[in-house]
Amino acid sequence: MQYELYIDVFFLVNFMMDYILLMLLRKMLACTATHARVIAGAAAGAALTCVIIAAPIPWAFVKLILFHGVVNAVMLKVGICVEWGRPFVKAFLFLYVGSFLLGGIIGFLHQYIRIGSLFFALALLGYCLASGIWSLIDGLVRYNRTHCTAKLYRKERSCQVKTLIDTGNRLRDDRTGKPVSIIKPDAALRLGFFEIPEGSDELHYIHFHSIGRLEGKLPVFEIDKMCLTGDKDKVEILRPLLAVCGEEMDSDSYGMILNPDIYFGGNGKI
Repeated sequence: MQYELYIDVFFLVNFMMDYILLMLLRKMLACTATHARVIAGAAAGAALTCVIIAAPIPWAFVKLILFHGVVNAVMLKVGICVEWGRPFVKAFLFLYVGSFLLGGIIGFLHQYIRIGSLFFALALLGYCLASGIWSLIDGLVRYNRTHCTAKLYRKERSCQVKTLIDTGNRLRDDRTGKPVSIIKPDAALRLGFFEIPEGSDELHYIHFHSIGRLEGKLPVFEIDKMCLTGDKDKVEILRPLLAVCGEEMDSDSYGMILNPDIYFGGNGKI
């Protein structure tokens, strides 16, 4: 059986698919490659593919190595400008993740679009859907990294609050140097904070700076234990410090702003 291959059409189709794939990879890696670099990488990949197809290479496994090794490496180096080593391995793996994601979407949509001339529109739609799916996955991963559940214990009382791990919270206690997290007044109420008498050794104040307010003071008290439950791990912190905010936080969806120094290698972790 003999086939006719129009090399110009073959190049155009491969260029378009390589461009879409590199754009998706750029999003997945969150890199700063310009559109000009992506276009150059797609053109290099498509041109090399045409050369390998046209070259009289009798061994199929050699062509397979050239397609999946040389062509992909050139596309990554030219289009994304990724460094050798671990970044290159990561980009190489993500290239195939993006390929399977994009190919699966296009394959699914192709059964509903029978007109061959709409292939370019189909590929573009596939890219938009793949990009949206990746944004959703990335958002869920980021959410799990910045949110956790905290169980707070003080004397005979306890409460559970949804917690935001905020890299902007770098509060430190002036006395001990320990990191300080911020909780809402209603959570402090459940822990018996408002029953602590003024002037008691259990209560002191720290100074803070924030946007729109040059300086302020927050009451700080110590609890017995804090248990943090994240996506996969559990962390227990003994005798952490909590500051009670005088105003409502920006969102009602969480009850504590956790100092990241506590969760990621902070004080008292066991």
